[in-house]
Amino acid sequence: MPSRLRSALSAVLIALSCLLVPFGALAGWAAYGLADTGRYVTTMAPLAADPAVREAVVDTVGDGILRAVDEHLDVRPVRGSVRPFVHDAVRSFTQTRAFRLAWDTGNRITHDAVLRALRGQDERAVTVDLAPVTAQVKRQLIQDHVTLAAHIPVEHTEVPVLPADRLTKLRKGYHVLEVAGFWLPVAAVVFAAGGIALAVHRRRAVVATGLGTALGGALLAGAVAVGRGLTLADLPAGVPHPAAGAVYDALTGTLRTTAWLLLGLGLAVALAAWLIRRLRPPRPPRASPTTPTTPSRAEV
Repeated sequence: MPSRLRSALSAVLIALSCLLVPFGALAGWAAYGLADTGRYVTTMAPLAADPAVREAVVDTVGDGILRAVDEHLDVRPVRGSVRPFVHDAVRSFTQTRAFRLAWDTGNRITHDAVLRALRGQDERAVTVDLAPVTAQVKRQLIQDHVTLAAHIPVEHTEVPVLPADRLTKLRKGYHVLEVAGFWLPVAAVVFAAGGIALAVHRRRAVVATGLGTALGGALLAGAVAVGRGLTLADLPAGVPHPAAGAVYDALTGTLRTTAWLLLGLGLAVALAAWLIRRLRPPRPPRASPTTPTTPSRAEV
């Protein structure tokens, strides 16, 4: 194969490999990192102690309890006096071990339900039931001798997580992610190996692959940061941004770590290949072959 053709094919393969690096990492994280229930619960567990998440739980559960009370009891004259006690009771509950256990259990049940829905095993909408938390708060209010606490109804308040009308589109996207999460990283590695093998100057190809991988990692880190801003900007008005930001940071923690690993690994490979070329001792010049000379007549 001519050298120019080899160099062109090598450049194309290396460019494709570097282009697939951030997309492969993103697809693999979405398809396998988020789809593992145990890993998801472990990732979300520290959020039970996050102040922003706790306040979001206090507002959601407390307002839900007050709405239920309004529907069943005529407490409007004393609503303003009851509201602080309800929110304080919920806030106190979020600092207990029972809340942390309920948080982990709720995340596990919700994640399993979402996976079953995405894999076509369940056609119902995925919701979260707040009744167990309401029961705990009611018990705390009764112990604090709050007025009308014993009459608070404990109803199954379901918060929608995955609407049924969006299941079809989300399933298609999930299946695409499952395929892409496996084949994109494999294709990136194959293209990189093929590009380096075809290169006329392989050390330069290794440097280019390393720099391209580092660039892909930097782009991935930038995409995570931009995605955070866009996600928070698109939230409904009633969703607290600090709590949503804490959840986003927890879920994308592995992706950010992967981005920095790609950046560091790519720069390390490129630097190592460049240093090997610079620090290698120069080869001794080849001795030119001497042609035997025929003796002249005078020497004879």
